[in-house]
Amino acid sequence: MKILVTGAAGFIGFHLSKSLLAKGHQVVGIDNINDYYDVNLKYARLNELGIQRVDAEEFLKNATGSLYEANFQFVRMNLEDREALPKLFKEQEFDVVCNLAAQAGVRYSIENPEAYIDSNVVGYLNILECCRHNKIKHLLYASSSSVYGENKKVPFSTTDNVDYPISLYAATKKSNELMAHTYSHLYDVPTTGLRFFTVYGPWGRPDMAIYLFADAISNNKAIKVFNNGNMSRDFTYIDDIVNGIEILLENRPEKAEGKPAYRISNIGNGRPQSLGDFIKAIETSFGVEAQKEFLPMQAGDVPQTWADVSDIEKLGYKSTTGINEGVLQFVNWYKSYKKKK
Repeated sequence: MKILVTGAAGFIGFHLSKSLLAKGHQVVGIDNINDYYDVNLKYARLNELGIQRVDAEEFLKNATGSLYEANFQFVRMNLEDREALPKLFKEQEFDVVCNLAAQAGVRYSIENPEAYIDSNVVGYLNILECCRHNKIKHLLYASSSSVYGENKKVPFSTTDNVDYPISLYAATKKSNELMAHTYSHLYDVPTTGLRFFTVYGPWGRPDMAIYLFADAISNNKAIKVFNNGNMSRDFTYIDDIVNGIEILLENRPEKAEGKPAYRISNIGNGRPQSLGDFIKAIETSFGVEAQKEFLPMQAGDVPQTWADVSDIEKLGYKSTTGINEGVLQFVNWYKSYKKKK
C-alpha cells in the first residue's frame, strides 16, 4: 500500500514509518520540522529512515520540497497549507492516511494555545478535506488518553463520557474525534481514532517524563515528581503502540446498521503502573538512586490513566513489553544518542 504518515519526523510517526517500510509498504512522510523541541533529534530520526542529515539540512532551507530514499519519500510541509497538501494528495493517490502530526504536550498548551488550534484543528480539517476529496480508503489519526480528563471509572473505556477535558490539548483531540465522525457520516470516510496511553521508548521526545528523568539523573540533578508521586500511568512501549496502529490499519471499520465507518480505539498496556515503579525502573537501568523533588499536581494533569484494551485485543493486539524491559531499552538508546551528540 501507499501510506501517508504525517508527523514522520516525530516520535510515533518515525517508528511507524520504519515498521511500515520494513513490511514493504511505500511511505510518504510529511513533517514541518518545527522547533517545539530540538530539531536535531528530528534530523536523526530522518537519518534512520534513510534521509541523510546533510541533505535534510540543505533541503530544509526551503519552505517545501521532498527527499527520496527507496520506498520512503519525505516532504516538509505544514498541515495547514491549503494549497500544498491537496496537491500532494492528488499527485500521490494514497491508499491510507495515518495522521500523527500534532502539537503535542498538555503543559505546553496552557501557555501556547494558538499552536494547538493551528495544527490540531485547522491542520486536521485540511487532512479530512483531502481524504474526502481523494477517496482515501482509511484515515487513522492520533487522539489521546488525555480526552478522559478526570474520569474516575477505571479502566478507561471508549464508551465513557469524555465531554469534560481539562487541557486545551485534550480538547483539540476530542474535537478531532467529533470531526472524524462528521466526515465518516457525511462523506463515508472510514476513520479510526487512536487514543494513545503514555507512550515511551527509544527516540522519544525530550519533553516526555522518561527523557526529563534521564536528563536529570545524567546531570546529577533532582527529578521533579508531581502530585508527590501519587500517580499511575498506563505506560505503553512504542513497539506495542506501532503494533496496535498496524492492526487497526489492516482492519478498516465498515458501515453497519445505519452507523458510519467510524471507530475509536484505546492503544495501551492495559496494566497501569505507579509513577514510583516507573522511576525505580529508570534508577535500576542507570544503576543509581535519583534525587527527587516532590511537587504538587500540575494544571491540566491527571492522577491516573488505565486503558481498557479489550476491543483491540479482539483483533489480535497484545501489549508484550513490561516497564523494566522498555525502560532499559530507552536508557540504552538515550546513552548512545547523547554520546553521539
